[in-house]
Amino acid sequence: MSDLQKNVQAVVDELVESGAERGVQVAVYRRGELLADAVAGVADPETGRPFTSGTPVYATSTGKGVTATVVHVLAERGALGYDTRIADVWPEFAACGKEKATVRHALTHATGVPGVPVDTTPEDLCDWDRMCAVIAAAEPWWEPGTRFGYHPQTYGYILGEVVRRVTGKAVSQVLREEVSGPLGVAGELFFGVPESELGRLARIEDAGPPMELPAEMMAQIPFFKVVGGYTAAPLGAMPDAAFSNRADVLTSDIPAGATMTARAVARMYDALLGGELVSAGRLRELSSPAVSGVDEVAGNPATLALGYSVGLTEGIGLPTVFGAAGSGGTAAFADTATGISVGVMKNRASAGDFGTVERIARLVLRAG
Repeated sequence: MSDLQKNVQAVVDELVESGAERGVQVAVYRRGELLADAVAGVADPETGRPFTSGTPVYATSTGKGVTATVVHVLAERGALGYDTRIADVWPEFAACGKEKATVRHALTHATGVPGVPVDTTPEDLCDWDRMCAVIAAAEPWWEPGTRFGYHPQTYGYILGEVVRRVTGKAVSQVLREEVSGPLGVAGELFFGVPESELGRLARIEDAGPPMELPAEMMAQIPFFKVVGGYTAAPLGAMPDAAFSNRADVLTSDIPAGATMTARAVARMYDALLGGELVSAGRLRELSSPAVSGVDEVAGNPATLALGYSVGLTEGIGLPTVFGAAGSGGTAAFADTATGISVGVMKNRASAGDFGTVERIARLVLRAG
């Protein structure tokens, strides 16, 4: 057993034993080699089913990096370009002045359509055609490409519908055929999870009671502002544990999120670094800063690559790191400096607290 495996295992054991986490998976790859595959805790506290390395976890926005990867693989194949206008493949998207929005804008949260109707429900999010029609008809909050702001749910539908229009296939099928299947992780990396696989998944639990904020305070947070009846974060469809355990959500393609194991998503990032999915030139392009400034929706300074966050979290912050993190405290990323790729999955949703991810990142990047 390597020192890195021992050290990572010791951390995940301590996180579970201390009660900070219920179940955790960490996987670390470098140049095709699985350097660490550590797991601890329980996948389902009601049954006591153990967390294993093969237990898939619904990981909210960590899935945005998977969606971006599908787009880059299609770009590598010549099926689309980053400067392809979305309306050229999806004509309805041109409505209300969005005709100049490009795939690049979609990858960098710059299309100006971060919102969905305020009353959007989980059932609505499961209806692909309905969501795409609503997004296509929406008036942009800003002229596409002039600003950027986090697109919590619309990111997945916009890119996923572009994928469907250029391939004629659902984004989940393209993921399986172009990414997860060739990499040997098709059983551990999903958008919509097959119903027969639901029993394998980790049960998500909330780390604490929901945060109750007065309406006037909510109105001051860009994430919850309402523009023309649209909001970036509909209160009826927040990704809490109840949402994340719903069978209809888990089995639907909602590619602003995804369900995965740590080792499957770390393998995907390792394949990006190693040239299995894209060329070295495309890797440089997709992982380099594309936009930087204050995020119009999240309200914080941010630097984004093409579909990934650069530096990932404040506690990591390295300019050579690119990846995606989820609201429940999961993350997956690669470091172009060390050649290391990492997945961190857990089933206690810690509402934007990335302490576990940052602790693992400090340990493994230092080792690299």
